[in-house]
Amino acid sequence: MSDVTALPRATRREWTGLAVIALPCLLYSMDLTVLNLAVPHLSADLKPSSSQLLWIVDIYGFLLAGSLITMGTLGDRIGRRRLLLIGAVAFGMASVFAAFSTSAEMLIIARALLGIAAATLAPSTLSLIRNMFLDPKERTVAIGVWIASFSAGGAIGPLVGGILLSYFWWGSVFLVAVPVMVALLVLAPMVLPEYRDPEAGRLDILSAALSLVPVLSVIYGIKRIAEYGLGREAAFSIVFGLAVGAAFALRQQRLRNPLIDLGLFRSRAFSASLVVNVLGFFVAFGSFLFTAQYLQLVLGMGPFEAGLWTVPSAFAFIAGSTLTPIVAARVRPAYVMAAGLALAATGFLVLTRVGGQADLAVIVTGYSVFSLGLAPAFTLATDIIVGTVEPEQAGAASGIAETSSELGGALGIAVLGSIITAVYRSGMTGVVADGVAVQQIDAAQDTLGGAVAVAMALPDELGSDLLDKAREAFALAFQTAAGICALIVLAAAILAGVLLQGVSAGAGQQPMNASTPLSPDL
Repeated sequence: MSDVTALPRATRREWTGLAVIALPCLLYSMDLTVLNLAVPHLSADLKPSSSQLLWIVDIYGFLLAGSLITMGTLGDRIGRRRLLLIGAVAFGMASVFAAFSTSAEMLIIARALLGIAAATLAPSTLSLIRNMFLDPKERTVAIGVWIASFSAGGAIGPLVGGILLSYFWWGSVFLVAVPVMVALLVLAPMVLPEYRDPEAGRLDILSAALSLVPVLSVIYGIKRIAEYGLGREAAFSIVFGLAVGAAFALRQQRLRNPLIDLGLFRSRAFSASLVVNVLGFFVAFGSFLFTAQYLQLVLGMGPFEAGLWTVPSAFAFIAGSTLTPIVAARVRPAYVMAAGLALAATGFLVLTRVGGQADLAVIVTGYSVFSLGLAPAFTLATDIIVGTVEPEQAGAASGIAETSSELGGALGIAVLGSIITAVYRSGMTGVVADGVAVQQIDAAQDTLGGAVAVAMALPDELGSDLLDKAREAFALAFQTAAGICALIVLAAAILAGVLLQGVSAGAGQQPMNASTPLSPDL
């Protein structure tokens, strides 16, 4: 292995390129948040069925998660910058298509195209960072900025979406992407170099298809469990996905130029970092779900106001991502990650105190503390994942890292959502009210949203009593989920502290002699 001190340092062009790379990352997460605000408006206009509305919301994430590995590997073959520019054009066009959709079916197709286009953004930007920043310390800083840009997009999304929806029609939230993508198309060829693997071979189409099916099938099954509980359809979907995944793995072992080199998983640093990433996104996505519900259904906030109260946690995450490289330059990544995850556990323990007079302060504090603690884990896990592979494999590794994030998030929503539902229903068991129909009681016992709807239709005192009981049951469910999250991040802290002890920031970094820089005008 070459001495990392001999590696070239980044110039002004690379740091300027990092700012350009942040543009699609901001947009990537903004697109996930603004749709939630637009749902009531587009529902009134397009009048989708409940099933169609579900697909409008979910199809983006499904195809995004399923396409990440293929897109990451494709970038290794055709060039990471080229893939980024192709994705920018596709994302801009799909955004216009979505903005001017005239039917639910048209919007579902547009959201599907947006998901596929978005799958080019994260792997290509992360793999470009791997090749642009060869110095390990500089690369950790760059990855911290990269991760912070996603959180910044999540914080900006509700603000921008709320303003646009106050003055324009629902389609305006999609048009935000157009000027951002135009700027990317103009600036990227000027400041971003091109990299690809000159010995990658042809893309195996069957492997690409086989990589898509397991992710889609497993995530679909997980979401079915979250919405309807464990059933035959959900179980079949997950088992089928795992079976196709096994077939994919067997094919990769036989191919001369596999879509994914399974040997990557034999690296303890690579695999342990993936597990930490999955567990981190498990608690992050799951906690966002029950926190958003608590702010809106228990504290009575609208979506925009609830979004505003999550901004402090976004700033805490940005601060954590920015400070991590400074700390990691002095302390081993394993200890930084373990300390951060322990801090995240403290934040979740704060959230177990909801249900009192200072609910909003407890939520904002707990949410901000665990966001600050999770930031080092995400930053350094990503750094280690892309740092332990050869430069020409950076696209594939980036796709794997992003897929692990999506899977972890889907699992968190499903598992924690199921736990919250079970505890809530247990707390509402036996609740009766004179003069209230059995069907209304059943709806109130099923979900907190159902209880709110039923309470609004009842006389004031009766509705208030029912709502108080429902909110008390949901607070108990919230506390339970927060406690479970605390245990999970503590387990992740122990895993990181033990399995990653021998890993330094930038481990596996090699000089850029195996990857070919292409001319800037390609």
